[in-house]
Amino acid sequence: MLTKTTVIRVSDAVTRAQALEVLRSTYQDEKGWVDHAETQLPASDLTSPAISWFVAFRGRRPAGVLRVYYEPPLGQYRDYRVTLLDPRVDVDRFLATTRIAEIGRFAIIPSCRRNLLLAVALMRAATRETLERGFTHYITDVFENDPHSPYGFHTRVMGFHPVATHDDGELRCASRRITMILDLKAAYQRLKERRNWIFRSLTADWDEGLHRQLAS
Repeated sequence: MLTKTTVIRVSDAVTRAQALEVLRSTYQDEKGWVDHAETQLPASDLTSPAISWFVAFRGRRPAGVLRVYYEPPLGQYRDYRVTLLDPRVDVDRFLATTRIAEIGRFAIIPSCRRNLLLAVALMRAATRETLERGFTHYITDVFENDPHSPYGFHTRVMGFHPVATHDDGELRCASRRITMILDLKAAYQRLKERRNWIFRSLTADWDEGLHRQLAS
């Protein structure tokens, strides 16, 4: 029998503890990016309208987490001394004409890291909520030298585009950061053309309204 994969929104002390179990295994113990996993998911996040956390399970075991930060303070990227990969990009115009959510803190425990279903299930839950809240783009950072970076998944599967690099950030890692953007409508249309299992899985619980919103 296949082990069931489920994703729920972190909403109380119990689900926060389950998400922290994943962050402790990855960000704290394995990577050493933080001293205490609790700093990444403070209790105040549970009541913040700007932040959503999702935790994925393999059977009953917490196996992955993901955070969405709605309308993040994007001015922080200027503080990071960002280098644009294409200096012709009009950053101010882009920020003024899009609704951006930051997606990150994407972590899957080592024993489940080869399981693509977990990554897709987390993205399905996060993307549905993001679209329902009227956001149009994702922004994220990945570490250039992290052997477990989601860079390949984000670019090849989801369609993120690298737009900039920077050396500083919130996490304790010497690797250069790659900043990427995802146009959710463009990603939907590209994946729909392929009509593979990833598209079907990512949109499995969507209503017709969401499909119409992105198909036009």
